[in-house]
Amino acid sequence: MKFAFSSNAFLHHNLMETITILADLGYEGIEIMADVPHAYPLHLDDEVTDRIARHLSSKNLQVSNINAFMHHADGDTYHPSWIERDENLRRKRILYTLSCIDLAARWGVKTISTEPGGPLENGMSLEEGIRLFREGLAAVEGKARSRGVRVLIEPEPGLLIENSRQFRNFFQDLDPEVFGINFDIGHFFCVGEDPAALVKTLRDVTHHYHLEDIAPSREHHHLMLGRGAIDIPGVLKAIHEEGYDGFVTVELYTYAEDPAGAAREALQFLRKNGPEAL
Repeated sequence: MKFAFSSNAFLHHNLMETITILADLGYEGIEIMADVPHAYPLHLDDEVTDRIARHLSSKNLQVSNINAFMHHADGDTYHPSWIERDENLRRKRILYTLSCIDLAARWGVKTISTEPGGPLENGMSLEEGIRLFREGLAAVEGKARSRGVRVLIEPEPGLLIENSRQFRNFFQDLDPEVFGINFDIGHFFCVGEDPAALVKTLRDVTHHYHLEDIAPSREHHHLMLGRGAIDIPGVLKAIHEEGYDGFVTVELYTYAEDPAGAAREALQFLRKNGPEAL
């Protein structure tokens, strides 16, 4: 198991600065937000993309995952989603995701993560949302397969797919060689599930983890590790026991006013409470 930190906390820093900060703190990896102000792929040319790659190499920092969830460059956190009523907006999400797949392939990153459909709005039924999400994923499947990049769905409270049961039902018709889950530990806790128990049941489809703490109220607000109600050492132990050797990425975008301090504190917690310390 390796630890990374998500760049989406560093909204007041450019990507090059963020890479330097996280490498100097001692992280092995960085999850790169494919959005402004970091790596919105439609704003990157070959020169900038190559310069980022060289900087990552010089700092010996791996990319844990491309976060293709948020879309602030052309919308907001959830929009344009996979399930917009407007076909043109759905097309924007598809084109954005295709460009994120290309970016991941260029940097040798094996996964991108995406929203689980999006929010059900304007009276849209669950069945219609599921249908539109499947159509959208089908439009990116071929490129993902050919480029060797897996598209990871990230269940989230309040969106089309919130919990493990809904994910399993949706996933059964997808190609497991192309798709999977971005297992967000806090999100599952928010919807009343036990993340440690889910680690084993979802191990066959999990290819990346997000980690944050959540208050006892289970309100969806990311907290510093150790400040909430999740048994984080227990979850990390379960991940370790399953033999997972990929990245666990700390996602603390709620600490944008002092992201370096948050990253430092989180790494100290992980070194003290991770499986190697137990």
